[in-house]
Amino acid sequence: MRADDSVTGTVRGAAAGTGEPILEVRDLAKHYPLTQGILFKKQIGAVKAVDGVSFDLAAGETLGIVGESGCGKSTVAKMLVHLEHPTAGAIRYKGEDVTKLSGRALRAVRRNIQMVFQDPYTSLNPRMTVGDIIGEPYEIHPEVAPKGDRRRRVQDLLDVVGLNPEYINRYPHQFSGGQRQRIGIARGLALNPEIIVADEPVSALDVSVQAQVVNLLDRLQAEFGLAYVFIAHDLSIVRHISDRVGVMYLGRIVEIGSDEQIYDHPTHPYTQALLSAVPVPDPTAREHRERIILHGDVPSPANPPSGCRFRTRCWKAQERCELEVPLLAVPAVFRLTETMAKHDSACHFAEEKQVVPPEGLLETPGEAVAPGAAKETKETKEADGVDGGADEAGAQGVPGAADEDGEKGGGSEDGEKGGSEDPDGGREGGAPPSGSSRVS
Repeated sequence: MRADDSVTGTVRGAAAGTGEPILEVRDLAKHYPLTQGILFKKQIGAVKAVDGVSFDLAAGETLGIVGESGCGKSTVAKMLVHLEHPTAGAIRYKGEDVTKLSGRALRAVRRNIQMVFQDPYTSLNPRMTVGDIIGEPYEIHPEVAPKGDRRRRVQDLLDVVGLNPEYINRYPHQFSGGQRQRIGIARGLALNPEIIVADEPVSALDVSVQAQVVNLLDRLQAEFGLAYVFIAHDLSIVRHISDRVGVMYLGRIVEIGSDEQIYDHPTHPYTQALLSAVPVPDPTAREHRERIILHGDVPSPANPPSGCRFRTRCWKAQERCELEVPLLAVPAVFRLTETMAKHDSACHFAEEKQVVPPEGLLETPGEAVAPGAAKETKETKEADGVDGGADEAGAQGVPGAADEDGEKGGGSEDGEKGGSEDPDGGREGGAPPSGSSRVS
């Protein structure tokens, strides 16, 4: 990137510590009409895809949004970048309501709010080269980069996301899935935005490539002070990258808080059920966690239940849940406390529930192991000639093995098109940085 871009990233990174929201969403709704008739259409109802979503996003912050398929996550993402016009509500960027803008004013705001799409295969035009795809935003916003400087800017962006700048004339089909997603990220960075809306950016990728893309997003956020709205199904990835997490159900946010509050101290029954459904590879953890089974189907957004929308599947449901819509606020039982359970939750009978026990209980099946006992076991292994560190190193992965799609060199999966060599193997961005084991 250019020197002035680095300066901009430093300033934005410093602003991230202020906690002041740069994006405010209030009572956002999107209803798709249901009509009847052919010549004379009559509206007979509406699909309430999103119905009253509110949240704030601070500079340099990452807000993760999770929930079941069909709960409205992607619709929220599209409305944030104005690909869908909301039925009601407000989206304020630095105090200005984006939903009321049009023409040049809207285009100026869109420059600062960019999107990374879910599918790296269909989100790139197969008839355009990588240089044309990444440089297309400069055609719409020519003030960002003069015409004679665009090729160099595109090559700089390829370098930033860990691809070889020499591949500027290649086409999307010559890259693997992970590399295509990096191209999509480079396109999102082209206009130096402040906010990137990432709509399930890793769901179509292999696990090892997911770790690389997520760590790339982490690095870019630290370098340029970006704020993310990160949408995903994988709760472990959302926890790794997010500062705060919002849980959606049937068009509404039912619980929102910091990653520690949501994952370790959930208070809404749906959040607790969602966390209990996450696959756990550790058999010890599976023995200690409580599995919550929800009965019944998800109601139709065209005819949502009255009161609390989760009441038809909730084991705590009472008559009050049918009559009153719970507000997204700190439950009364926690308002006077200073615990991690003190965060917004839309439930009349919210209570803290630990779905997965603390790590201390996951040492061995059946009971916790004292620190001294664990140490003795390790010494016993060393006495038997077993290298305890070998397994740990193996768990981290063989160096270079994660680079299965040629991320460093920009080669394709079939070495004929992309090349099997690694011409820029020493450059940053190909392999996951240290600390990536949390998502691998």
